[in-house]
Amino acid sequence: MKRAFLLATAAAMTAAGLSVADTAPASDAPALLADIKAGEPTRMIYELRAKAYVLFIPATGRASFDVEMRPDTYNIKSRVKVTGIADWFINYDMHLQASGYTRENELKTYNYVSQNRDGKKNRRVDMIMTSDGFEMTANPAFGDLGDPPATAEQAIKANDPITALITFALEPRAPGADPCGGPIRIFDGRQLTYLHLKNAGTKRVNTKVWSGEAIECHVTMERIAGYDKDEMKDNDNLSALNGPLRMWLAPLPNGASVPIKIAAETDKIGDVTLTASKLQFEPLVESDSN
Repeated sequence: MKRAFLLATAAAMTAAGLSVADTAPASDAPALLADIKAGEPTRMIYELRAKAYVLFIPATGRASFDVEMRPDTYNIKSRVKVTGIADWFINYDMHLQASGYTRENELKTYNYVSQNRDGKKNRRVDMIMTSDGFEMTANPAFGDLGDPPATAEQAIKANDPITALITFALEPRAPGADPCGGPIRIFDGRQLTYLHLKNAGTKRVNTKVWSGEAIECHVTMERIAGYDKDEMKDNDNLSALNGPLRMWLAPLPNGASVPIKIAAETDKIGDVTLTASKLQFEPLVESDSN
């Protein structure tokens, strides 16, 4: 998995008419996905922006998500674009799409397509996931599928990268359960990764789209399968980061727990911070998808 997209993933909602995220903490929040299953189709528009500096030269990134959720199915369109230098902040432009099934407590991948345009391999990956396995084609093809490669039994317990991020934000937390949830299980057709989250309390966070007491989660990475053998040697952290990635979740009144700020210290370009620049929910009508 490309490091820029992994960071957006680890970082990287319903009322009548257009609604921006409420600034008040949730209390006895309903389950958003259950509401959608009950017949309230919803559209979520979500965007994360990143900025860092290398010798005073800015490196910027953006991950945008347009999510359509219906009682039985969902569709996500996403674009991850990074412009900069040094390690994973390279010129990078990826278009992604995922679709699958809406359940009361999660979204589940059926189809995933990623098209990377980084001026190098420009690889396209097409994947179909079923209840008992997956099919994947890549053009150009991967040199190998890792050591060890992911098995069908492992892959079907995960979601594609963008579905994994969105279902993490939307899945209901049981009363008294750890609000950080997890692990987040991600499979991109080759690499299988678990992101583990540790609750670090709450912190006041102010962003363009939400302000309030946010839930602080520390994120570490476990490489399960599909990686090169030398990548498996450093299996306790996210690539290129010093220490855990820190993520703050906004507990919204509709039951969502959306990452609205993500921060990391990198070994090449210093501190990197992603903040939510868009976060809104609106009723989904049939004309929205035409």
